[in-house]
Parts: sequence; C-alpha cells; structure tokens
Amino acid sequence: MSESFAALRSRRTDELARLADEHLQHDLQPEDRETLKAAASKVSLWTTVGSAVGLGLGLFAAIRLRSTRKAFFAAVRAQEKPSKVMFADGRTESIPDLTPLLKPTALGDFATYFFASAGGLFLGGELGFAAGTASGSRSITADPEKRKRIENAFRGFRADMLRREADALDKGANVTDKMF
Repeated sequence: MSESFAALRSRRTDELARLADEHLQHDLQPEDRETLKAAASKVSLWTTVGSAVGLGLGLFAAIRLRSTRKAFFAAVRAQEKPSKVMFADGRTESIPDLTPLLKPTALGDFATYFFASAGGLFLGGELGFAAGTASGSRSITADPEKRKRIENAFRGFRADMLRREADALDKGANVTDKMF
C-alpha cells in the first residue's frame, strides 16, 4: 500500500540517488559538478520566480474579475426591467426577477480567487521551469569538452540504472512495481 503513493516510495529513489552520486564523483571533474549545481540552481530560481509572478498575476486577474462582476451586477440591478410581456393575442405573462441569481456570492469569490491563483501558479511555474531549463542547459553546453564529459557521465548513469533494473527483473522482481 505504501508503494501506491509517490511520496512514500523512498527505496527506489534512494538507490538511484546513490548511483547518480557515484557517477557524479567518479565520472566528472569538480568544475563539471559545479556547472551542474549552478544549472540546477538556475532551474530552481527561475521556477520559483515564475511561480511567484504567476501567482501574483492570477490574484490580480481574480481581483479584476471580481470587481467587474460586482460592477455588472450593480448595472443590472439599476436597470429598469420589464415586469410583464404582452403577446399579440392580448395575453399577458409576468417575467420573474432574476436579479438575485446574478448577485456575487462568497462562494463565487472564493472560486474566482482559488482557480485564478492556481492557474497563475501553474502557468507561471511551468514557464519559469522552461526558462530555467533553457538557461541551465546553455550554461552546460557553453563549453564543448565539459558538455561531452557530462553527457558521457549521464550515459553511464543511465546504462547502470537500466542494467540494475534488468537484473532485478531477471531475478524475478515484481513487474508491476517497475511499470506503475
């Protein structure tokens, strides 16, 4: 049951972290490790900044939307509304007043703030992540020799990881753990 939730799956991530650390220590030079750390911090910084800006813009949009909705309601309430409709045959029908149904509510305000800020947070975070990834990859690819060493270290890590998974599957490990 604990394997069902990603947050509770530590066994596999600890093993991969140890394997990655071995490759970082043995396959890379100290300046390569510093370049990777700088690239990772750029991604983190850009994602944080993008999330904060997105959250702020989402809240700004929610405030504007709420004030527009209140102004619309005030304009509808102030308008003179017909109360009856007369048909061509002389028949008269009353029109119900829908103004109370248009009134802004606290639940509507909460939904506006929640979804606008969540959307801004998501969009800003994703755009920040993309910009940070581009910035980090530029710093890695700036030096061709450093790039080649980092790519070779990653290939070695990936090959070792796949070998360990293949060995575990050959030994009869549960396939559903690897698939899902």
